[in-house]
Amino acid sequence: MAGAAPHDLHPSLLPLAFLLGTWRGEGVGGYQGMDSFRYGQEITFASDGRPALGYVSHTWWADDPRDGREPGSPLATETGFWRVQPPSTDPGPDGKADRSPVVEVMLAHPFGIAEIYVGTVTGTRVELDSNVLIRTTTAREVSRSVRLYGLVEGGDLAYAIDMEAGGKPLQSHLSARLQRART
Repeated sequence: MAGAAPHDLHPSLLPLAFLLGTWRGEGVGGYQGMDSFRYGQEITFASDGRPALGYVSHTWWADDPRDGREPGSPLATETGFWRVQPPSTDPGPDGKADRSPVVEVMLAHPFGIAEIYVGTVTGTRVELDSNVLIRTTTAREVSRSVRLYGLVEGGDLAYAIDMEAGGKPLQSHLSARLQRART
């Protein structure tokens, strides 16, 4: 955990305290049948004392002008909540209980998709797999998503998102390295 947890952080969220704050940086994206691209991003994890972190992500085009997009034009927004459940005491297939806290993430996207992820937090690494993914009738067909977040050398936040969509297999979609914003 980087630094002390704020006084208003709910005790259940201590395993996620390293995420608190605003992070900014750049990432790369792409998918089968799509040209790769660069994007800018800002993510904020915030606590209000309740047992869930608020989460907001905004991305913008950071590549050369293409397909009517100019640098700085908005791309995607995600909003939601992250919460932590105590580790399971039930033995797994190997007879041992997994002592990693369980992370539950609920996200909503303005293009008609809502996602619920379940995963684990180990130190400063969070691994998430989609548990439920729903969409409106006009949203693109996304059937699964896997996310990995973690602190890397220098204290930056790095993440990777793999996606299964449009009948294509699970594959790399987005990745970024973000620096903690100075407040």
